[in-house]
Amino acid sequence: FFPQSPLKTQPPLCMGKWPELEKAEKLARGAALKWASGVFYQPDKLDSLPQYQIREMQRNRFIESRIKSTAQSYLEGMNTGLEELHSALANVQPIQEELATIEKDLTSCIKSFRSLRELRELGTKHGQLEAVVQMLPQLFSGDLAHLGLMDLERLRDSILSQLHNRSLLSPSNRTDVESYFGGLLELNDALAQHLWRTVAHATKVVLEDPSLLVSAVRIIEREETIDAAVALRSQPHGFLPPGRPKRWRRKFFQVVQDTVIASYFQAEPNKTQGQGLSSHLASLQSSILAELGIVKDWLVQCCPPHYNILTAFATMFHQGLTDHLHHILTWELDKQEIFALLHWSIHVYPSSEMMAHPDLLPEVDISTLAPLLPADTISSLEESYLGKVQASIAEWMQKALEMEFEEWLWGKEPESDYQGFFQSNLPIIAMKMLDENIRVVSLISGILQQKVLEMALGELEAFLGRSVSSCIGEERRGFSCGLFQPLFAQFPSRQWLLDDCQLMNNICEVIDKHVEGFGRTHKPVSMYLLSEAEHLVMSQYVKSLLQKRMTCQTAEERSKMSARMLQDTSQLKELFCALGLEEDKLSLQVIADLQQIISLKDPSMLGLEVLGFVSKYPDISEDHISMFFYLRGDISKEICNHVLGIMAQNPQVLPENYDPVFSNILVPAPELPFCLGKSKCA
Repeated sequence: FFPQSPLKTQPPLCMGKWPELEKAEKLARGAALKWASGVFYQPDKLDSLPQYQIREMQRNRFIESRIKSTAQSYLEGMNTGLEELHSALANVQPIQEELATIEKDLTSCIKSFRSLRELRELGTKHGQLEAVVQMLPQLFSGDLAHLGLMDLERLRDSILSQLHNRSLLSPSNRTDVESYFGGLLELNDALAQHLWRTVAHATKVVLEDPSLLVSAVRIIEREETIDAAVALRSQPHGFLPPGRPKRWRRKFFQVVQDTVIASYFQAEPNKTQGQGLSSHLASLQSSILAELGIVKDWLVQCCPPHYNILTAFATMFHQGLTDHLHHILTWELDKQEIFALLHWSIHVYPSSEMMAHPDLLPEVDISTLAPLLPADTISSLEESYLGKVQASIAEWMQKALEMEFEEWLWGKEPESDYQGFFQSNLPIIAMKMLDENIRVVSLISGILQQKVLEMALGELEAFLGRSVSSCIGEERRGFSCGLFQPLFAQFPSRQWLLDDCQLMNNICEVIDKHVEGFGRTHKPVSMYLLSEAEHLVMSQYVKSLLQKRMTCQTAEERSKMSARMLQDTSQLKELFCALGLEEDKLSLQVIADLQQIISLKDPSMLGLEVLGFVSKYPDISEDHISMFFYLRGDISKEICNHVLGIMAQNPQVLPENYDPVFSNILVPAPELPFCLGKSKCA
């Protein structure tokens, strides 16, 4: 009844692109309709309809005008922005051209920069030479300074000695003299510090300026001469000057030893473990050999012969290595680290590649020193290595076996040999792995190689056993769980008693289809798998009888169950014999023997029957017997206890070659009694 607004005659712009606009349009129309319905609901209000229409048309025109104005302003702003962007682009283009020119110039200057490398190296050498020239006065003044210091010390010691000889060396006089010469002690300490810094870097100093090291050794030897002279003069009266004896020669070797230990044997576990240990040992080999070469070629000429400096350095390195290796032994080492340690200490260290290097002979002779690692330590390391290798081999073989088993279950037919039998490359791979371990360990010792060989043979034997056991175990778990359990789900039951062999026919069909694959294996293996399958069928059959699925309620049902068990046994025996097994090796006879317990009509004779059964199957438990009594359904508690008592009085010992029957058949857990409050549970 209301005329539509002119805005409603045309579809809204961009309605397809903006769903929100369409939604807003619908909401607006709904609101307008609601408002109009409320205003013009009464007839007397309809007279004012033209006025409302005119007012709404004016409002719509005003809104359209504002929208157009806003759109125009927005378009103008966009036009201005585009013009600015064009202007910026025009300004950027010259900059890009300049950058390209600069890049081209830099590329052409690369060769010039490379030619400056030699100049930079010359500058570096010049700086080094300048530093050496500046140090020359101090280097040449070392001996002179020490001579002056010796003169002052000689004067002080002479004064103190005369006072001592005349019994005039009182504490006060001694204090006066020492205070007068108090600066000597400081000079002595400063000279000593300078000497020890030089000695600590002896192998570097001797390459840069041997005269500096020669001066240091001369000073040390002068002090040793003075120590000897002072000790000789002190024998009659016992007087020793302050600070004597200095023992600087001993300090010389102590500083060298401390430097060797600090420079080479401060490795941290996290930096030298794993592959880092081999690298660390190789680094020690290279650096120690280089250091001893410097000592022989340079340092020996700077020290007196009685220093035996090359032998002293070799001994220090040997002792440092001994302590360092024993420290490494406190870490948790894997087999690669133990191998690296054994091989390096036994073969590399005493070889011509290190301590028996031709350049070090004959001065260096480590045969006169104790071994790096004692024999008992090496033996312990070899045993640890052997154990870790064995664990690694066992783990590898287990994983390889698991992967092999998974591959055989992928649904893809395995590889076959020329006779059509299934085959696997796993034995070849395992033999290569064992051979590699044996070959590697030969680098340590023949005795350890023999031990690894014996261990490898044992692991190979265990691996073969695990291969067969894994196949059998998986066969029992998968064959049983995947195929037999659904078939035995309703067994035993009254339907089974009346089924006319249909259930057993189905089981036989599944067995026959499943063992087809056994024919693709060589005969000993196929027969073994077939025998295990037969044993598995027997176990699953007996296990199903123990699940408390039914209890015979009458003698007729017990008779039918006994007959059915005999018939099932006969049918299963016929199947497995047809597949190739010998009847006297079948375990299915257990089912036929069990039916005698079920078919026995006089319960009072169960004791004798069970005792005969137990003597034939000694691994049967009281729980198994109790469950078979439950299956019969007519055995009283007194008879059950009586039979179990007979079993307890006649314990059985498993024969040596007995093949377990009931040990692998679990009995269901007994149901717990239901109790309320503190009442007695039945």
